[in-house]
Amino acid sequence: MSSSSIKKSSASSYSKYEVRQRNPNPKSCALLVIDMQNYFSSMSAPILDNINTTIALCRRASVPVIFTRHCHKSPSDHGMLQEWWFGDLIVDGTVEAELMTALDRKGEDMVVEKSTYSAFRNTGLEEKLVEMGVDEVIVTGVMTNLCCETTAREAFIRGFRVFFSTDATATSDIDLHEATLKNLAYGFAYFVDCHKLKLALTPK
Repeated sequence: MSSSSIKKSSASSYSKYEVRQRNPNPKSCALLVIDMQNYFSSMSAPILDNINTTIALCRRASVPVIFTRHCHKSPSDHGMLQEWWFGDLIVDGTVEAELMTALDRKGEDMVVEKSTYSAFRNTGLEEKLVEMGVDEVIVTGVMTNLCCETTAREAFIRGFRVFFSTDATATSDIDLHEATLKNLAYGFAYFVDCHKLKLALTPK
């Protein structure tokens, strides 16, 4: 997905599909940066600037930033992904499994390891968010229609208010990107982008 198509996608989808509007509360939200790893670098590169902008906006508003890293450590954690992706999995300890070095990441940022599409399944993320007093999440990263969408849906089901970035998420195909935005806007998430977050998170 090119940078121009991502911009076109986020802009058009925002106007076509957004049915509810709300701003995140910086006092009770957390930013989730999903799977910005070397394995996904070809689709992550076009949104990297928007990811880092989103991270910077959240840091300035004292919103905690949490990264996820998808990796497999043994056959016991492969699940259905082994079959579905014909064994093409992200193996822990490889360069592909590492987070991109160009990310605006600090040493104190939490990194959650996961082995399936959801950032909540068997990771302790929900408990950590509750401990932090978080009841809203902003979802960014890759892939829009797999790990980002699954994480957003699970967050909603678990009682978190979900904000989904239209310009800091990406996937392999623009139609899949827009299909996710249409579904999430209908039943799961409010839309944000860098511009809207700047307005929402900047002190008045």
